[in-house]
Amino acid sequence: MWNEPYLETCCRSALHRLELSGALGRPDGLKDGPCLHRLAGMGLAVQQADDRFRITPEGEARHEREVLRSRPAA
Repeated sequence: MWNEPYLETCCRSALHRLELSGALGRPDGLKDGPCLHRLAGMGLAVQQADDRFRITPEGEARHEREVLRSRPAA
């Protein structure tokens, strides 16, 4: 049974970009801003005092499960 809220494709992409940004984070006001705010509302990201979004440990775990999930060998 699926117990986590569904992530739209655009939000999964935003989560991946957030992971790639590392400690620098992503600024507010970009095209993926609505997704970053949604991720923050889900606890997968946090908007810090400098208005940049950074991934949370929960976001890192979700990123690993959904974005980096292993694919079967061809």
